Amino acid sequence: MNIDIVIATRILLIAYAAVMIFFVVRGALRTRSMTDFAIGNGFSPLVVGLSLAANITSAATFIINPGFVAMFGLSAFIAMSVMVPLGLMISLIILSRSFQKHGSAFKAISLAQWVNKRYNSPAYGRLMAVLSLLLITFIVLICVGMVKVIAPALQASELYVLIGLVVFVFGYTMFGGANSMAYTNAFQAIVMGVVALILIFSGTGHFDGGLSAFWGKLNQIDPMLSKTFNPTSPIFRDFFEVIFCNFIIGLAIVCQPHIITRSLMLRSSKDINKYLAIAIVVEMLFFMVLFVGLFARLDMPDLTLAGKKLPMDGIMSAYVLERFDTGVGLLVIFGLLSAGLSTLEGLVQSVSTTVTNDIILPSFKSEISEDRKKLINRGVITLLAVIAITVSYRQLVSPNLSVAILGQNGVYAFFSAAFMPVLLGIFTKNIHKSVPITSTIIAVVVYFSTYYGQLSFYTTGVIRNPAVAGTYAILAAILAAGIMYLFTRNKTNINSQKIINA
Repeated sequence: MNIDIVIATRILLIAYAAVMIFFVVRGALRTRSMTDFAIGNGFSPLVVGLSLAANITSAATFIINPGFVAMFGLSAFIAMSVMVPLGLMISLIILSRSFQKHGSAFKAISLAQWVNKRYNSPAYGRLMAVLSLLLITFIVLICVGMVKVIAPALQASELYVLIGLVVFVFGYTMFGGANSMAYTNAFQAIVMGVVALILIFSGTGHFDGGLSAFWGKLNQIDPMLSKTFNPTSPIFRDFFEVIFCNFIIGLAIVCQPHIITRSLMLRSSKDINKYLAIAIVVEMLFFMVLFVGLFARLDMPDLTLAGKKLPMDGIMSAYVLERFDTGVGLLVIFGLLSAGLSTLEGLVQSVSTTVTNDIILPSFKSEISEDRKKLINRGVITLLAVIAITVSYRQLVSPNLSVAILGQNGVYAFFSAAFMPVLLGIFTKNIHKSVPITSTIIAVVVYFSTYYGQLSFYTTGVIRNPAVAGTYAILAAILAAGIMYLFTRNKTNINSQKIINA
């Protein structure tokens, strides 16, 4: 390890922390209520578009998922960098405009509150709030990914880096909320864009001799690396896993709270097209970073470094530290940190808002002050920090192939449950609440029974595919909603209809 990059990384982290604190103080001065904390005071489409792109793209995209591509090849790239984004962008275009309209009308600050008001069912809103706790697994994924970058760059203990990271990020998020997060995310997105270009062009030397020569080099390492489907992999074996499941997952990803509620931060509904255009263009660039996993495999054919086998979650950080000199390497580390922090901030903000607003506050019999609400929210964030440190350390010590499996497991279960209520809530008016409620319950049951009950060929063995369980859950939810609609189509959730028509 070059001692220069260790010292430079320390200086970088101090400077980065100072910038974040500046934005937090700026945002905290404008945060006077839970609504301000959750969705802010209204921002330009440029800021919100960059914020969304940064929130969608996490440490998984820049740090973890390239490891899948390095290990399993083209099949992993097609699944994670083509099919998932394709579904995501289609869904984002279709859902964002309508959700922004309904969210503003209901004055909702969380997905759970939106479900509550849309279907006039506090119990359903609380169910969605409880299910949102599954997103803690994605918080863990991001923490682990960032530690895998920072710890070797600092030559420091992973546990100490983890504790410092969580305390700092969770600490500043509890004070700034959306008013600071929108600007920190926009700043992070710009840095990520620069770093994405550096990473994508870092392997141009491997194309000497043309594209066929590039794939030929990969074939010499492992012929499966250049195949559309990789039957030797545990999760990219065939058309169903690579193409179909990941496209369905991409469609449903938008239903995560920190993504679907982003449009509520816009100053005006007139800005929605600009916001979507900015987010999608930037996001396409970010997803191309996964191709760098193939460059890493060419540089490290046996996926070892200094004689030691690299864990999947450590491949990208090893590539960066070995590939770049101190100056460029530092900038790339900066970008990888930005990728993780941007989504981590969004998740901490959205999950804590949901727990505070939709689980804890409804238990109070009378209205409490905004200061007390903010105090409760800070307590929730503190508890989330303790959980994040505990579970993340276990994943650092003994992951099941990759922390991505844990992260996907929780996230896929959540948006499988949220997909139909969001879809029905946006595109139907007079639908009985039993339809979306049934779809959510069925989705949760099917997901966990398929994954943990090993009810499918794709979900058996030590390594199981969360995308398959998620696909089965979403399809089952659609079927259940259709059946329930046939039984209840002559019934109307009267209170919900009044809210919509108001």
